Amino acid sequence: MNKVEAEQRGRRGETLAAWWLRLCGWRILAQRVKVKVGEVDLIARKGRTVAFVEVKWRRDAALLGEAIDAHRLRRVARAAEMLAPRYAKPGDDVQIDVILVAPRAWPRRIANAWQPGA
Repeated sequence: MNKVEAEQRGRRGETLAAWWLRLCGWRILAQRVKVKVGEVDLIARKGRTVAFVEVKWRRDAALLGEAIDAHRLRRVARAAEMLAPRYAKPGDDVQIDVILVAPRAWPRRIANAWQPGA
């Protein structure tokens, strides 16, 4: 798979993850937000919780376990720290989530995959 195809599949995965979050009661605040230290795929709110979400798509559901690592989560966490004042209100809980997406499988959400400041 070339870079363009990977980018297209990644975007489709993000779209699927956003719809799945909506079905689970989340409101999508932003998609693909870039700052100098990284990028957050989705920013979502449910009640008093704001989730900064990293979405990973893999062709095979068996490969999803290898899709995320501490390095990627640190980048998302650094970006979330910069973005939190823009999206979270005082008293809100802020968390870093991961959504794993593969064909013919339900999206899998890992809540609190990384704690900001950890």
